[in-house]
Amino acid sequence: MQYRRLGRSGLKVSALSLGSWVTYGNQMDTACAIECMAAAWDAGVNFFDNAESYAQGRAETIMGTALKQLGWRRSQVIVSTKFFWGLNDGPNEKNTLNRKYLRQAIEGSLRRLQLDYVDLVFCHRPDPNTPIEETVYAMHDMIEHGHALYWGTSEWSADEIRAAWEIAERHHLRKPVTEQPEYNLFARRRVEQEYARLYTDLGLGTTVWSPLASGLLSGKYRDGVPPDSRATVKGYEWMAARVTEAARVAAVERLRPIADGLGCTVAQLALAWCLNNPNVSTVITGASRVAQVQENLKAMEVLGRLTPELMQAVESATAL
Repeated sequence: MQYRRLGRSGLKVSALSLGSWVTYGNQMDTACAIECMAAAWDAGVNFFDNAESYAQGRAETIMGTALKQLGWRRSQVIVSTKFFWGLNDGPNEKNTLNRKYLRQAIEGSLRRLQLDYVDLVFCHRPDPNTPIEETVYAMHDMIEHGHALYWGTSEWSADEIRAAWEIAERHHLRKPVTEQPEYNLFARRRVEQEYARLYTDLGLGTTVWSPLASGLLSGKYRDGVPPDSRATVKGYEWMAARVTEAARVAAVERLRPIADGLGCTVAQLALAWCLNNPNVSTVITGASRVAQVQENLKAMEVLGRLTPELMQAVESATAL
């Protein structure tokens, strides 16, 4: 396993990490989560990603129980959560990043995770109705109170990230150190173009999600939607159209001979492609069983074999 600094921060995260979106509380119970986390840990993964809204808080509860039973030293493991959508319907309990919501959100997450603090906390989406100054001060206070060590954003625009960073700089507050954007062979613009200046100007790190485009880049959707896939999970039916789009399925099929030549799966090739970007701090993988965890981790073996010629072949194969 490689360990990469999260932007300019001193925190080192495993190049591949394990997330809980869709799987925890939907496809996995606590016992399965423990098995998958243990398999990832044994391969060197030290970062486990979560969010308040995943499975309406159940994902945090499952991960908290798993962490307690696994008994890892707290100093060894990196745990994250994210806030925006909330768990309740009050005017200050959902779709906001105001100070009141963020205060109650971190307290609830720490209870569910059974932790004294999280290592990373993300503003899960931008909030156009709350002044960025208010959010920046609230995140600063969250760190000052010892509830989190670092904070970042998820799916914020480059302008919003820069505005938050400059407010923190001006008032000597804790700055956002990382962004969590979608990044895969079919979603590239934000990471490769929009954020380009932020890596050098601000030292922005990235914890990228959906590296397999919701499973499309695993190649398992070429014959439709399998009955055990995440596209069949209640509440995620919208994925079905996305992962069966004909042009993208055809592009995935064009990747197969490239993967075959490397002696790997299409999924491992797609993960290695993400890892090859020097501005990616960690690639968040998802899995609903141990075998998937182990298969995804083999992408580390593929990374060193990605020559410029192979990268160009991948570019050509996935051009839409």
